[in-house]
Amino acid sequence: MNNKILREVLATGERPKKPSALSASLTFGWRALLKIKHMPEQMFDVTAMPIIFLLMFTYLFGGSIAGSTGDYLQFILPGILVMTVTMITMYTGMALNSDITKGVYDRFRTLPIWGPSVLVGGLLIDVVRFAMASAILIVLGMILGFQPDAGVWGVLAAIGLLLLFAFSLSWIWIALSIVIRTEQTLAAVSMMVLMPLTFISNVLVDPETLPGWLQSFVDVNPISLLVTAVRGLMHGTATFEDIGWVLLASVIILAIFAPLTMYLYRNKE
Repeated sequence: MNNKILREVLATGERPKKPSALSASLTFGWRALLKIKHMPEQMFDVTAMPIIFLLMFTYLFGGSIAGSTGDYLQFILPGILVMTVTMITMYTGMALNSDITKGVYDRFRTLPIWGPSVLVGGLLIDVVRFAMASAILIVLGMILGFQPDAGVWGVLAAIGLLLLFAFSLSWIWIALSIVIRTEQTLAAVSMMVLMPLTFISNVLVDPETLPGWLQSFVDVNPISLLVTAVRGLMHGTATFEDIGWVLLASVIILAIFAPLTMYLYRNKE
């Protein structure tokens, strides 16, 4: 009798409306913010790491590479900005991998929501984290004597381009997080890719000082293309070609890895 009454109540009750894609994405974004609130040490990578990188490379190599730390700061800050943000992107995949291993992932897939909202919500908060790292680095650079020739608008344009590239790059680590079993393995694979790309580039040195065979790789390295565009936007020397290459690289990465990630996400057993 009680079961019959329960079925009647459930059958006649008005069902809540299915949340929109935006609403679902913002909800998962809020979830990511709450995780940061309860584990503030997650912000170490966007607070302490940029400061350590800038101070360490500027004062270790500035005198020997550029003759003075002041001159080297003008060159290296955009490079350190790119290196910091691109390395942070791997934590997007690690967060999803953690959900998968804990079983949270399977619960989300059973919900009547827009499928990509789980991924998009996390990515939106990661873009905020990328922006925070950029702001911290720029403020510290200004204190140390960094002078962007293109002014505020040049800096904002450079950060916007960097955030776009970082957003697209994050999809690679999300795709890998679905197929790789453990967080530790994902972190190792991510570093194996990011370390050569960031250090064998124009982040720290002018490519003209490198051997010819190495210059060939640096010239086509997407990180080098991004550093050239960011550095140019900040100092007012960027060309449409510089910016166009970064936009093209971002679109290609998104076109390949966003659909691939969604396919893996829907079909993972």
